[in-house]
Amino acid sequence: MAKEHHYGLSSSTGKWTLGACIIASSMAFIDTSALNVVLPSLQEDLNATGTDLFWVLNSYLVMLSSLIIVGGSLGDKLGRVKIFQWGIILFTVSSILCGISTSIDQLIWFRILQGTGGAFMIPGSLAIISATFSDQEKGKAIGTWSAATVLVTMGGPILGGALADIGLWRLIFFINVPLGVICAIVLYLKVPESKAPENKHRIDWKGAFFLAFSLATFTFGFLNIPELGISDVKSFIPLIIGVISFLLFLYVEKRVNAPMMPLGIFKNMTFSGVNLLTFFLYAGLSAVMLFLSLNMIQIQGYTQMQAGLTFLPFTILMALIARRVGSLSDKWGARNFLIGGPIVTAVGFLALGLVGKTSGIEEFWGTFFPGILLFGLGMSLTVVPLTSTVMQSIGNDRAGIASGVNNSITRISGTFINAVLGAGAVYFFSLLVSNEIETLQVSKQIANSIIEESINFGEAKVPSDVASNNIGAVEQIYTSSFITAYRWVCYISAVMAFLASGFAFFMVKEPSKK
Repeated sequence: MAKEHHYGLSSSTGKWTLGACIIASSMAFIDTSALNVVLPSLQEDLNATGTDLFWVLNSYLVMLSSLIIVGGSLGDKLGRVKIFQWGIILFTVSSILCGISTSIDQLIWFRILQGTGGAFMIPGSLAIISATFSDQEKGKAIGTWSAATVLVTMGGPILGGALADIGLWRLIFFINVPLGVICAIVLYLKVPESKAPENKHRIDWKGAFFLAFSLATFTFGFLNIPELGISDVKSFIPLIIGVISFLLFLYVEKRVNAPMMPLGIFKNMTFSGVNLLTFFLYAGLSAVMLFLSLNMIQIQGYTQMQAGLTFLPFTILMALIARRVGSLSDKWGARNFLIGGPIVTAVGFLALGLVGKTSGIEEFWGTFFPGILLFGLGMSLTVVPLTSTVMQSIGNDRAGIASGVNNSITRISGTFINAVLGAGAVYFFSLLVSNEIETLQVSKQIANSIIEESINFGEAKVPSDVASNNIGAVEQIYTSSFITAYRWVCYISAVMAFLASGFAFFMVKEPSKK
């Protein structure tokens, strides 16, 4: 293999490389953030239940979580640019298929394909940056990538909201087409190929299968609970199978020659600490972002565009702070940022949980804004130091593995929390509605129809057989029950963010200066 060269940010190769990596990564990230805001339109157009919405999210995340490390390994073995390109192509084609879906089932299946493309695309970006840039420029390059991708990701809700309000939510998928074509061409013409040295082992497909199967069965089991209950075989059997599959995954990883997730790397206390931090912090963030969007649109009366714009303070903070934080963490060390950032984020989640029913967007500044500002500040303090610490804790020869493991854990956390809190929130919502209905003077048949509508969660509508004098009361029950479920999601997310800070405090050490 030819000797690899390293470049600076000001070089032509450095600029093309960083630009292509940012745009390609943003394709995957923006789909997720924009999708949160367009879910109400999607739910209405495709006649989806609340459970279906969590499947739309998790079908993508299951594949992304389980294959992203394989994608990193394939890049290390066969060439990072080559695998990156193929991931972009698959992601682009599947985005077109998602955009033309005519049913919720079609969309779920095409999201599985999209997640597969993302798994081969996302880990390549950081691995290519690590291999391309010199040691002196690597921290700045990673910081720029982190800030830019998060900035674009947080612009996703604004774009998604604008498109959904004019009935064009499908364009969030089609926008990937020109971006994907441009990135594939730039990578082919301008970005040098790189591989990990002496990487001759086979790819761990067996481990990938057991991880994917475990995540899929966990998701299936948890999302069946609201409708069927935990005692139903379609709920508890998949959960048991999920546990067994995950144990088989760990068994495989201990014994194969080239595991997709080498368990030995977790002996590094700092690497384990930042990945535990990643799991809990991003689990909380995923939950809050999703339920906050649903709350604003379906309960508070925001338009989807207005809901997207409410995340603008987060976007501005990332633009103003994140790259500067990267420089400061290089100077002062990342550990303090990794401790303080999640604490500020947790306080933001708590503030959001205190918000009840409002009169709409005109009350935003005194209700949701303080919480969004705080968790935006917390994430701005955390993102770049976290990314840099992950990449520095293992070494350049396993950059693909380090990036893949951390990215996989980010997505596993999202998959897990969407399944657990998604199912929990819908179940809790139904339980609250059921309890509140007892205060109304309605027949058992009408009460059952009101409760059955709870499966639609924030889109629950008053059944047609409810008497006109009870319509307002039923609407109030749906509203108050949703807000209570949302509030507990925020509080649980805050606890997870505090735990993330604790992992940084007890486990993360500053790297020794060379």
